[in-house]
Amino acid sequence: MPEVIFSVDQSKSMREQDVPGHNRWHPDIPVVAMVRPGDEFRLETRDWTDAQIGNNDSADDVRDVDLTHAHMLSGPVGVHGAEPGDLLVVDILDIGPVPQQVGDAPGQGWGYTGIFARSNAGGFLTDWFPDAYKAVWDMHGQQATSRHLPGIRYTGITHPGLIGTAPSAELLARWNRREQALIDTDPDRVPPLGLPPTADNALAGTATGQDAQRICMEGARTVPGRENGGNQDIKNLTRGSRVFFPVYVPHAKLSAGDLHFSQGDGEITFCGAIEMGGFIDLHVDLIKGGMETYGITTNPVFMPGNVEPRYSEFLSFVGVSVDHDTDTNHYLDATLAYRRACLNAIAYFTKFGYSGEQAYLLLGSAPVEGRISGIVDIPNACCTLYVPTRIFDFDVRPTAQGPRTADRGRCAVTSG
Repeated sequence: MPEVIFSVDQSKSMREQDVPGHNRWHPDIPVVAMVRPGDEFRLETRDWTDAQIGNNDSADDVRDVDLTHAHMLSGPVGVHGAEPGDLLVVDILDIGPVPQQVGDAPGQGWGYTGIFARSNAGGFLTDWFPDAYKAVWDMHGQQATSRHLPGIRYTGITHPGLIGTAPSAELLARWNRREQALIDTDPDRVPPLGLPPTADNALAGTATGQDAQRICMEGARTVPGRENGGNQDIKNLTRGSRVFFPVYVPHAKLSAGDLHFSQGDGEITFCGAIEMGGFIDLHVDLIKGGMETYGITTNPVFMPGNVEPRYSEFLSFVGVSVDHDTDTNHYLDATLAYRRACLNAIAYFTKFGYSGEQAYLLLGSAPVEGRISGIVDIPNACCTLYVPTRIFDFDVRPTAQGPRTADRGRCAVTSG
């Protein structure tokens, strides 16, 4: 096993760890350990909310979760010799839930998927599902089942929802400036257009005193993906993946967290993955001057891992850029097309006895595949959503006999 250079006691919050992590992006967050190119090491992680969500049958915790805590990151890890302009090469060697533990923290044998309330970040389909719901999943080796979605069992693709390098001071200022400009276009929108810096519940790693206060005031929220990688939620960024991250600060300052046991393309409920704490094993190397050499300046590049479930039969749902609720055509709007594909899938699975909320939770967490299938045939973009048929323990294909309707239980709901 690689050396553990960031350890987590799952019975304690991230703030209470012997070496705390961080939940903001800032160039001045101190490194917690230094490694050299060619080194292999392990980071242990908390779940992204710092274990605000419980293994229970109520979604009150999802409704009331405080997102100013997000995301709990392990690191930063410094890499000897890394300089601005380099590419940091990161291999994901292994990843998984908390080893050999059963307990109250996500990742200790269980995880969860949440539909976030419209008033608290919402999700991709928040106009149709504005309230909070939850499904708790039990982990069985590589597979997951849920008492809240009976009749479903699937193999997950474990991956870090969030991994990236630290921004430079100039890049951080650009993030905050441009995102505030977006927010200012509709400052009272619910859910908001973006999340500006806030010191509320900010965690600055091992920084102390005035340095910590400044980091908390200036640090960018970790919610969106950006030039440094960050919260990109790429389900195929799993074991065997290699990522090339731009380096913006000395030593690169690599951090990771928000581990997922499984996720569908798009993580459409916002908390759509099976969220967990756990571990991630990494190997690092450097390509000196690689940003200019390869033209990688505003984005990471990655090679997907070769570990994924072998599903060969899918039901594929099509969506086009037409708002069918108002019968309005939009021009090559891929977001709308993917939204319609998801809604079409949800409508289909309700015919088998699932509630719309259960189907929504399924599409966020199962290894479904989302694709832009057509983006040139004006005026309608076409997106498709591929759902593996073998994740169900009954036949979901259309037949002359009609859908096999049954009592599918219910997901966790709020108390009122």
